[in-house]
Amino acid sequence: MTSVAGRVRRFGPLVSRIAAALFGGYALAALASVAVLALPMSAPQAVLTGEMASFLVYAAAVIWVFAVRSALRAWAGLLVVAAPLLLASWSVW
Repeated sequence: MTSVAGRVRRFGPLVSRIAAALFGGYALAALASVAVLALPMSAPQAVLTGEMASFLVYAAAVIWVFAVRSALRAWAGLLVVAAPLLLASWSVW
């Protein structure tokens, strides 16, 4: 089973999780850092809070992606968390 389909079936979920951790985690961290600007605090304090929170969000997203049972659940979890962050960020943009 060294065909291309066999390799995709074998390594596809791992590659998908790595992509979810890299790109999905980055997207969540960016959305979280912008969503903090919607909170009722001064702009400089919100920027610093968002910057510090983005590190925690990114680390949590990477842990989440590799902790769930399947790559599909990893992507679904990232999308579920991204939806409210996008709504909160929308008011700032």
